[in-house]
Amino acid sequence: MSNLNIDQLNWNKMGDLIPAIIQHAETGQVLMLGYMNRDALNASLNTSEVTFYSRSKQRLWRKGETSGNTMMVKQITTDCDNDSLLIQVIPMGPACHLGYSTCFQPVVETPRIFLDELIKVIAARATSQDPQSYTSELIAAGINRCAQKVGEEAVETVIAAVSNNTAELITETADLLFHLLVLLQVSHVSFYDVLTCLQQRHILKSTK
Repeated sequence: MSNLNIDQLNWNKMGDLIPAIIQHAETGQVLMLGYMNRDALNASLNTSEVTFYSRSKQRLWRKGETSGNTMMVKQITTDCDNDSLLIQVIPMGPACHLGYSTCFQPVVETPRIFLDELIKVIAARATSQDPQSYTSELIAAGINRCAQKVGEEAVETVIAAVSNNTAELITETADLLFHLLVLLQVSHVSFYDVLTCLQQRHILKSTK
């Protein structure tokens, strides 16, 4: 979590309150908007659980205190004017009291969000042992079979690329990505750790 100097925030602009945009740390989906006073922000920092100031109840309100749908704080940053916060979280359930993943409707299904859903489906297939599921069958076959499939799909992707077959390249790349995600699942490696590795390489390269 970033080092945040609370005293440098502009608390005067909205009467000792500051808006906090809540974003899914992995998918980038915007989940909700809330308001914090100093005590709420301190509570969020100290407990790593998002805590707001309820303007209607005139008290601190820990997100999920009734529903159990808490939000674990991963990162807090401020904008250039120091008068709003971006809080990246891992939600423990739906953000919206109506049961939706986000309070903003209709939900815009971005490719990143779909990828997150696909990863969840693969993880579910790993425990379902459904004999009619290709994914479950592949995972049950073990890491060697999963690795073999990645190799096969990689070769087919290369062939499509050197053949200048755009349609085939797209479908083969989709197959390759899917089987890579399955291989990561059986290897107990998070795809988001791979993204973090790429991000760190980019940051390191840009600072040289």
